[in-house]
Amino acid sequence: MANDSKSSGTVIIKKYANRRLYNTSTSSYITLDHLAQMVKDNVEFQVIDAKTGADLTHAILTQIIMEEESAGEQMLPTNFLRQLISMYGNSMQAFLPGYLEASMEHFRENQAKMRKAIEESIGSNPIAQIAQRNMEMFKAAAAAFVPGAVASAEAKPAGESDDLDALRKQMAEMQQKLEQLSK
Repeated sequence: MANDSKSSGTVIIKKYANRRLYNTSTSSYITLDHLAQMVKDNVEFQVIDAKTGADLTHAILTQIIMEEESAGEQMLPTNFLRQLISMYGNSMQAFLPGYLEASMEHFRENQAKMRKAIEESIGSNPIAQIAQRNMEMFKAAAAAFVPGAVASAEAKPAGESDDLDALRKQMAEMQQKLEQLSK
């Protein structure tokens, strides 16, 4: 069985009686934190009892969740946990795992779509493009009305209060000049 899983890309983790976990692909002992990271990295693994060969993957994944929840990374609301517990022995218990799995898959798909949409909207966002054009026009106007203003603003690192004060002063001067020109 281990050879079949290993050939299909699933990493075999052996759990010994002393509670130690052994990664057979790296030939090293690992911790639950390592397994949690493997889950986050989408590495398929199976945890088996080194003595009996029993599949312990479900129990180990549940243990990882318990440790995450008790370490302050609470993601499962108390009411959800109560409802989940109440489903044990319920006539709908058999349907719940499939429903939860499909719901989580749907959530992950939507999360990926949302991330992609945000990334794409930043590049094609008309407001962002207008802001960039406004900045270019501001630099051109600053160069026309206050010679050397653009060079001095770009010479210092962004974020310094001197730069901000200088830009505010330049903006005020430009606004006064524009008001004079429009009269």
